Formats: sequence, C-alpha cells, structure tokens
Amino acid sequence: MRLLALALACLTAVPVLARADTITHATSLRALETGDDTRGWQAVGRLDLGHGSFCTGTLIAPDLVLTAGHCLYDKRSGALIDAREIEFLAGWRNGRAEAYRKVSRAVLHPSYHYGGPVGVKRSEFDLALIKLAQPIRLPQLQPFEVSRSAPYRGEEVGVLSYAQGRSEAPSLQRNCSVLERAGATVVMSCSADFGASGSPVFSFANGRPEIVSVVSAKAEMGTRPVSIGALANGVADLRQAIESRDNVATTREIRAGGAKFIKAN
Repeated sequence: MRLLALALACLTAVPVLARADTITHATSLRALETGDDTRGWQAVGRLDLGHGSFCTGTLIAPDLVLTAGHCLYDKRSGALIDAREIEFLAGWRNGRAEAYRKVSRAVLHPSYHYGGPVGVKRSEFDLALIKLAQPIRLPQLQPFEVSRSAPYRGEEVGVLSYAQGRSEAPSLQRNCSVLERAGATVVMSCSADFGASGSPVFSFANGRPEIVSVVSAKAEMGTRPVSIGALANGVADLRQAIESRDNVATTREIRAGGAKFIKAN
C-alpha cells in the first residue's frame, strides 16, 4: 500500500474555491443546512483555534471535546496554540452555534508525536481531548459514545466535518468505507479536506453512531483520494489523563494562557 499523505492541519477560515478534483470527490457529501438536517448531530462542532483557523471537534462528555492532536499546534511555528484562542462552537451552522465554550486545558495522546514526515505513521495516536471551561448540558446536545472496538476492513463508516469551502455548516458522508488497517490508523474512502482534521468517523454497526476514528490527514492511494484516521480506542487513556491532574507520569505540563496543555515526552 503506497500512500502519499498530506497534513490537514487547520484551515484559515476565509472562502476558498475548491479544486475540480475536490468537488468530484465530495459529491457524496450532504450539507446539513437546516435545523431538521442537524438534529441529532449538534454535538459535532467547529473548533476555532484563533487567527481564523479551525478544526472539527466532537462532544464525548458534557465537558470533553475529541479532536486531532495536531490541531493543537500552530502549523507555522510548531508551538502549542494558546488556550485563550480556542473556542468550541457546538453545532455551528450558518453563523450560529447551539453553545459556545472556551477551553480550560487539553491533553495529547502520550504516544502521539507531532514532528516527523507526514504519513500513516505520523497519524498514529493523533488524538487530543479538550476540557471545556464549562460543561454543555443541553437536551439537544447529547455527547457521542466512543467505541471500544476498531473498525474492520470493508466496514461502512460515516464522517461529519467542517472543511475548506464548507466551514459554515457541517457536511455528512455516510457511504464511505475502511480500505486498510495500518497500526493505530485506518485508511478510508471518506472525503477529507483542509479543516476536516479532528472530524469524527462513525460506525453504525450497533444501530446508533459511535466514534471509531478521528480524521488526521488526507492522502492518495495511487490516484485515488483517501483519508487517514487515528483509531479512537486510545481515548480511554486520554480521559484518565485529563480527569486526573496527578496522572502525569508519562507527560509534562505546558502552561499556556492560564490553561494546562499536557504534551507527550
């Protein structure tokens, strides 16, 4: 399997015309532009990172948002983003969110390494949990469950994302599939573009959407556009680390803007 991978990182939130090949690949995406469309999906939101950039994040507990680890880094300097510049816009659609929350601290998976060449290896454990300054407790914003099982090759999955050219409303793709498993990552036929980092990948095997992966990068398999996702079964380690201030045996704390960022050694 030969993959040419491209980091999704985050996207400057200005209107950008999609390339023709991007438009072709995204035809199976459905924009959720009305209240009826987004019902049940509002726990997915836009994660604004400051300076007009963003990723996608998902509420998995009233005060916890799951996203990609590399979203917490400034792609120009390689430094962690100041917590004061991060805001979660739950259910963001057409200029309005169901809830707005600032961030108190965040944790990266201890096995994730930001440096190094972009590719499947770099996408391994590309996970982060963000602790909100205040929990979101609204009946329409029910956190999504994280599956303890990894998706199998050939399994049909779906992705909900914000991305280049579609930053003002989420788009849903339900008919993509897992092409390969590689270490702690999956390669999928799902559409991905800049800004889609951190998007939840859902399995519907149990009759309800459960998160099985988080979008990390877009890539090409031959001439075929694909996406790479970090397996979500590492989230249990992140929950333990972020909910226990004493559990820092394999991490070091970085204080930024009064918030705690915990970075792997």
